Amino acid sequence: MFLLDDILFLPMNGVLWICNEIHDAAEQELHNESDAITAQLQKLYTLLEAGDIGESEFDVLEAELLDRLDAIQERGALLEA
Repeated sequence: MFLLDDILFLPMNGVLWICNEIHDAAEQELHNESDAITAQLQKLYTLLEAGDIGESEFDVLEAELLDRLDAIQERGALLEA
């Protein structure tokens, strides 16, 4: 009986495995993108401290990066749900 169950559920197990792999890949991509944006923010702060960019330019670029980071966090919350 268990062998028959294994044979019948084999296709479903394969589909579930594929879905889990896709989910894991999406989470990893979001994490990598988040890390890249954080690195860009750090570089932006360094440029501001060095005087290479002005306050107004910094504010615009920082707002864009923070908006992107918020969007990533929202997508991550959707993946977890």
